[in-house]
Amino acid sequence: MDMIRKKQLLEEYKNRLPEMGVISLCCKATAEAFLGISKDTKADLNSACFKLSSDGHPNKVLQGLWNKYGMDGFECSVLKILKYEDPCEDHTAELEALREKCMAEDPGAKKIWR
Repeated sequence: MDMIRKKQLLEEYKNRLPEMGVISLCCKATAEAFLGISKDTKADLNSACFKLSSDGHPNKVLQGLWNKYGMDGFECSVLKILKYEDPCEDHTAELEALREKCMAEDPGAKKIWR
């Protein structure tokens, strides 16, 4: 690959707008929901499922449910999407507010990450 194409691809990657929002891992058997904020929903859902499948997730309650019911026992989804324009801007506060709104709608929901 030539250097011009490499630079072009790198620039496109830097300027992409990954989907940001609130992700959910919900145990179908117990209806326990675990919500997390995400700056890249697809990557974070993939990462969480990988950690859970390899028995290495830091949330031990979630890990225990995953070990008991497996991947098929969970519904993994994006609950809310944050609309934004600047990918370089820090959207953490907006994402946390969006998660709190989701948690208010489901009082039994817990945070995926502490």
